[in-house]
Amino acid sequence: MIKLIATDIDGTILIPEQPFTQRVKDCIKELQDKGILVVLVTGRMNKAARLVAKELGLKTPIVSYQGGLVKNNEQVLYERYLSEEQSEKIIAWAKSENIHINLYNDDTLYSESDNYEIQRYSKRQNIDYVVKDFSKIKKNSVNKILAIDYKNPNKIDKLEKELPQIFPELYIVKSTPNFLEFSNPEASKYCAVKFLQKYWNLNDNEILTIGDQNNDIELLKAGGIKIAMGNATEELKSVSDYITDTVNNDGFVKAIEKFVLI
Repeated sequence: MIKLIATDIDGTILIPEQPFTQRVKDCIKELQDKGILVVLVTGRMNKAARLVAKELGLKTPIVSYQGGLVKNNEQVLYERYLSEEQSEKIIAWAKSENIHINLYNDDTLYSESDNYEIQRYSKRQNIDYVVKDFSKIKKNSVNKILAIDYKNPNKIDKLEKELPQIFPELYIVKSTPNFLEFSNPEASKYCAVKFLQKYWNLNDNEILTIGDQNNDIELLKAGGIKIAMGNATEELKSVSDYITDTVNNDGFVKAIEKFVLI
């Protein structure tokens, strides 16, 4: 019997830049009414993920920053940062590549310039940001760093393959065709879900995981039932137990109806 559903947000339960469908809302409410834990597991910052949880009426802990932070309201349950040295190395690399990066420090979003990338990103996430020279920020709580290239996604593909050789000590993953994320190696969705599994004393076969992008490979690996969305990457589909319909066709709901709300 499934007791925990660990789900990605964007591209899984939420169509990009659209509101939640009524079927998704009703499905999540039914799961909660039955006492099944539904946990958001996302690359979004905690501040942004909390808005989603509130809209869906979720009271469970939130996994944000790809697994770098597990927070239950104001209580931090699990947290992993980038070190200041690691952050500085990534910043120097980004400047040499002339690629935009978001810096997340203590759940605040920073950008060095007020450009198209940060404006588009913050609008879609419905969050504020601070424009500040990164050298003037005390980097003692860097949750993650996000590289963005909206114009040339092929560059993100290329960097995803190359960068683990430059930064072998980091967890680097593509979360959308335009986003490449840098985190502490223990800040993965796998680590966070396994923490919650122990926290709630659950067995593997009591956990269902579902997602759509490469950053969800670690998420799926943490589940007893591993579901890939119909719109998922081929890499994610290859590690799944089942491929459901697309996010546009309420694939999340169809998977839950098949495996949980039978």
